[in-house]
Amino acid sequence: MNFMEKLLKIVDRNNSLLCVGLDIDKEKIPSFLFKESKNPYLDFNKKIIDSTKDIVCTYKLNMAFYEVLGINGYKLLEQTIKHIPKEIIIILDGKRNDIGNTAKKYAQSLFEILNCDAVTINPYLGFDGIKPFLEYRDKCSFILCRTSNPSAIDFQDLKTPDGNLFEIVGNKIKEWSKVGCIGAVVGATYHEELKMIRRLLGDEIPLLIPGIGTQGGDVEKTIKNGTNKKGTNAIINSSRGIIYSKNPRESAIKLRDEINKYR
Repeated sequence: MNFMEKLLKIVDRNNSLLCVGLDIDKEKIPSFLFKESKNPYLDFNKKIIDSTKDIVCTYKLNMAFYEVLGINGYKLLEQTIKHIPKEIIIILDGKRNDIGNTAKKYAQSLFEILNCDAVTINPYLGFDGIKPFLEYRDKCSFILCRTSNPSAIDFQDLKTPDGNLFEIVGNKIKEWSKVGCIGAVVGATYHEELKMIRRLLGDEIPLLIPGIGTQGGDVEKTIKNGTNKKGTNAIINSSRGIIYSKNPRESAIKLRDEINKYR
């Protein structure tokens, strides 16, 4: 089963476009876990997964929160990935890239060693830094296109004769999608740009959309501008707003249902 088949299957099964970000942070995880558990981070992740696995289509692990823990963080990544049900999409968010040979090693480590379904990558080096990821035909690579942070405008809004820089990246994503499975990262905090990119990319290319919840992205505008004509091909991520809420399951259900309201 390739990435798109797996994604559409779990979206249909759980009736969900929701992605929960497993961004572990010692300052936010309940302190009692560090007193009662031998592996508090893993126990925390397991609890989130077990309480939301019938509500989500995807889990996204931002690698920085794991790498900061050193070798134990790498083990935690592996253990968390093994605990996620096989039918659910796993995205490793590391925004990796480099020149061709190094990019090949990044792709190998993420897709083969950690065995994720998708990754996030930076397009700045051009196609020779993208191609090694696309050679994994059953996986997907989400290219940073229009990110959700306020300073995205510093570079991504730069104007050229062919449009803003993020539009040029969008056109490249469309071009590169002929080589392998590719998607775009587009922030929910810029709904007009999201609408432009969905229109530019068409219905078939999936979007990974961060920025809902803590960052303030509007759910209705995100769904109307980010999904395709069938109300799919958009993965809506929320991390802190769910995993650190009083009741992660209830928070996930609430957001899943709000997303579905506008599909």
